[in-house]
Amino acid sequence: MAVALTREEDYEAQAANLPDRPVSTHPNLVTASGLAAIEAELAAARAGYSAAQTVGGISADRTAMARATRDLRYWGARRASAQLTEPQGGADEAVFGRTVEVEREDGRRQVFRIVGEDEADPKAGSVSYVSPLARALLGKRVGDVVAVNSAEVEIVGVR
Repeated sequence: MAVALTREEDYEAQAANLPDRPVSTHPNLVTASGLAAIEAELAAARAGYSAAQTVGGISADRTAMARATRDLRYWGARRASAQLTEPQGGADEAVFGRTVEVEREDGRRQVFRIVGEDEADPKAGSVSYVSPLARALLGKRVGDVVAVNSAEVEIVGVR
């Protein structure tokens, strides 16, 4: 029985030593909505940390404290490095913060908003400014044709 308890304690100790979430080396450019999302995540991390500190909370579940501490460090660092960036450039130019509509060779049209890394969600129509698609589009204008993953797309709209 003592061996079983030792193994359980060892497992809990290992789980409590969670590695930090990786922080990108790219500048932390954010849109206004991205900054608000980071601040909401930071508030949630603070609440999670407070909840994990409750009496008996740490001794009962060290992994909850480890997760809360890790998230608090990550979102604190992301908030501290956030650079609010407004779209700049011509109205028809694909730049950070703008929504770009492209037409693929097969006639399909897709719309993507170019945003910061933490707010990117391709399924919801937003891509990180460091993604291959965004890198190919940045600085281009309506009517330009760009190569993306060995295919060509034409920019048909920017808003």
